[in-house]
Amino acid sequence: MHTDLFTTRRHVRSGQSRPQDILEQARLVAQSARCEHVFLETLFDEARAVAATPGIQAMPLAGFPVSIKDLFDVAGQVTRAGSIALNGAPPATRDSVAVARLKRAGAALIGRTNMVEFAFSGVGINPHFGTPSNACSTNLALIPGGSSSGAAVSVATGAAFVGLGSDTGGSIRIPAALNGIVGFKNTARLVPTEGALPLSSTLDTVCALTRSVPDAMLAHEILAQRQVTRSTAPLRAYRLGVPTALMLDELDPTVSRAWQRTLSALRREGAQLEEIALPELHELQPMQAHGSFSAAESYAWHHALITSQADRYDPRVASRIERGAQMTARDYLELHRARQNWIHRMEVAARGFDAFLSPTVPVVASPIAQVAPGAEQDAAFFRLNALLLRNTSVVNMLDGCAVSIPCHAPDELPVGLMVWAGALRDDSVLNIARQIELLLYK
Repeated sequence: MHTDLFTTRRHVRSGQSRPQDILEQARLVAQSARCEHVFLETLFDEARAVAATPGIQAMPLAGFPVSIKDLFDVAGQVTRAGSIALNGAPPATRDSVAVARLKRAGAALIGRTNMVEFAFSGVGINPHFGTPSNACSTNLALIPGGSSSGAAVSVATGAAFVGLGSDTGGSIRIPAALNGIVGFKNTARLVPTEGALPLSSTLDTVCALTRSVPDAMLAHEILAQRQVTRSTAPLRAYRLGVPTALMLDELDPTVSRAWQRTLSALRREGAQLEEIALPELHELQPMQAHGSFSAAESYAWHHALITSQADRYDPRVASRIERGAQMTARDYLELHRARQNWIHRMEVAARGFDAFLSPTVPVVASPIAQVAPGAEQDAAFFRLNALLLRNTSVVNMLDGCAVSIPCHAPDELPVGLMVWAGALRDDSVLNIARQIELLLYK
């Protein structure tokens, strides 16, 4: 993994390097073959001006490169959300709340990153602008994960220190896991979604991808405008649950090895690991038998646009949005009621645990060619999409928080470990993740 923001900022403040030099290195990466299809628009001239601002090194983001998912408004730019259906939309008149907060913290915005059209998939495919290759790709192009595909690759390749993104069912954590970086999904209510194109008003979360947990803490503090309470309590001070229902099904061999190896390392460190069945997890699929929040709420937003421009949508995205048309008002309200009841029962089951541990996703990145656009590959695409979203979406339905950190060996494809808990347990989840990170990479 590339040097993180905290370490680089120390180098700048000690005079070992300058923000302008850091930005130039990032530009070279962003314009290299490794970042093909990553950026839909670049802003290097504006970023240079920020990096050259007197005193910028004293600011939290120190004039360092930050990428912005094409879901967020930036004044003067068109927010297309990875779609050609919005090519004719007017430019934004103001920055989204998240972008404005990053700018005030000294971010040098280097560009808008590619994404799954309208953020509606965990695989990372975009038929309009091309699909970014996973940062660990060599001779074979692998999926980046989505929907924050370009954001993740920008961070994992070294083009950006922070990738602003969103997480409705796993769109930060899935690409973090597949690219071997850190993705933190905070409790949704902590960061305003104003100025971000919606997928699900119930589940959408504004958050970021970073290179380390300390960087994730800093990014969250900027986006949420709140201080993370840091703790140096050792791992043995925490009671950690390991759910056995659903989350461990269909693990591929690489994920299984990394998972077992990580649990063994935690046990040697004295962590209190306790298996818990959590059968409530099996209720989520039948709960959404008549449709999901994302389908209903995205259809409400897209109705007029998709009616007039259906041929400009990714067919896979369009089909998921159009499922929302089949939901009745009763179905939608019942889903809200069932979710609140489920959250309450999950909170009861979680009492006494500081957090839960699970594989972020059950598989490693697969070749893009296996799920590239085309009706003949739709079955493989939708099966993979469901697998990638399975574990992460639990946390969104819980209205919880989670962080994915790398737990693979150097000779393995990236694997993510997810530390998760219910609403407003953000600081605890981050502190636990930091202690695990220190253990795995000491």
